[in-house]
Amino acid sequence: MTYQVLARKWRPHNFSEIVGQEHVVKSLINALQHDRLHHAYLFTGTRGVGKTTIARILAKAINCENLQGHNPCGECNVCIQLDQGRFLDLIEVDAASRTKVEDTRDLLENAQYAPNSGRYKVYLIDEVHMLSGHSFNALLKTLEEPPPHVKFLLATTDPHKIPVTVLSRCLQFNLKRMLPEQVFKQMEFILQQEGIESESAALRLLARAADGSMRDGLSLLDQAIVYGNGKVGLDDVCLMLGTIAQHPVNDLLTALAAANAQEMLKVIGEMADLTPDFGDVLQQILQALHRIALYQAVPASIEHEFDGEMIVELAKLLSPEDIQLYYQIALIGRRDLDLAPDPKSGFEMVMLRMLAFKPSTLQTPTSSSPQPVNSEPAKNTTNKSVASLKGAEHAIKPADAFEPGPSGSDTSQWADMIAAMRIGGMTRELANNCVLQSIDDKVCTLLLDPGHKQLSGARTVEKLQKSLQDFCGKPIKLNIITEKAEVDTPAVQLQKDREDLQRSAVEAIENDETVHALKERFDARILPGTIEPVAQQDRRNT
Repeated sequence: MTYQVLARKWRPHNFSEIVGQEHVVKSLINALQHDRLHHAYLFTGTRGVGKTTIARILAKAINCENLQGHNPCGECNVCIQLDQGRFLDLIEVDAASRTKVEDTRDLLENAQYAPNSGRYKVYLIDEVHMLSGHSFNALLKTLEEPPPHVKFLLATTDPHKIPVTVLSRCLQFNLKRMLPEQVFKQMEFILQQEGIESESAALRLLARAADGSMRDGLSLLDQAIVYGNGKVGLDDVCLMLGTIAQHPVNDLLTALAAANAQEMLKVIGEMADLTPDFGDVLQQILQALHRIALYQAVPASIEHEFDGEMIVELAKLLSPEDIQLYYQIALIGRRDLDLAPDPKSGFEMVMLRMLAFKPSTLQTPTSSSPQPVNSEPAKNTTNKSVASLKGAEHAIKPADAFEPGPSGSDTSQWADMIAAMRIGGMTRELANNCVLQSIDDKVCTLLLDPGHKQLSGARTVEKLQKSLQDFCGKPIKLNIITEKAEVDTPAVQLQKDREDLQRSAVEAIENDETVHALKERFDARILPGTIEPVAQQDRRNT
């Protein structure tokens, strides 16, 4: 017998076998059970997600002689004829090959006649967006007021090319892209039924390569079975796809987190022996970074990942700031990879660029204890915020330079602690709008300005407490009280410093002799709002 490819052999024959489109299946089942069938359905979605398959199952269900619950029986004459492609009342048309208006008119000419043997005459038009404008006009009237025995099932990958007059006459269903986990489970099920040996890592790689299409995934699986001589192994799949498995990406990101250039280049050298597509490797890195960022922002997103353990481990090693930087570098590097002398050297430069631009931190993200900092204690200054605005080198005190104890009136100590903890984002905003009331070996009490109480979210407070514990090396509990403090918060003090700096800059310009000479000789004037301190301009340019 002629061999039948997996995508055709395992094509669903009823609603229960459909994978990943539960929202569409539920609507169609309810319509069948309550006899509320629309006269025209439009199925949209990317290739290989089940548009035509669902349309055929619906055509079978509405004509089945022995409908069982919501599924066609598969045993009556209608189901058998439809499965064999010889059911006369299913008129299936490929719009890509019949775009002319004459073809559409010929197609609809027999719509007025009753079905041959079924309950409904079903017109299934695939890739309907390929019809010409005149063809759509010829279809409109019949589509709006069809005979009671006619149903239209339309499928397209590009609904934007369909006129709105047609869209408004159809009940539209948008089919989702398949998740890699769904493609993986379906592949695993099919291979078990076929009795073919496989490796889970190989199927995961194929599921990723399917790019959301079940049909593409099963086609790749067919190719992998032939390439592996009846088996699906990881090495064979890697060679077949011209790519690498996921573990080198894991090794690369682990070496990057550890700032280990030697290990990173070693992994790249091992990958080069497999002659991989380095553009595809960068794409895998981008996908991994994206999933890590999602997990760090929303931990529940890991539930749909079948390589979740790798994502969780890398999320502990890489900070959110580093993830964003690496993603942007990889994105630009993938775009410019073709400009490199050769792909390997271009890929190496992308990875080394990530390492070179990696921000220096006080500690690695996985460290649970504070790391020693090779810096001298800062000298006492009357105004550290102004010094930082002027671009002066601001030394960070090590953790042991801060002595625990009551410090309600000392704002400089808390400002120095904020700088030493190297926190950012909302966590830093929360800290800057607090005043240190007291701190000891067990509890740190902060007074939060009532005007900024919205900053004290649970996640932000948790991050600040974790940074404080890492900095002090002790399990200190953070207690934040919303109360107006008698002294200025670091944020208020910084704003005052900026205002003083701005005032000094304006006075310096107004008292400058050259400026006075320009005003007198050329009738020059200073535009309001154009005077800025040099330090602020420098920071803006950096």
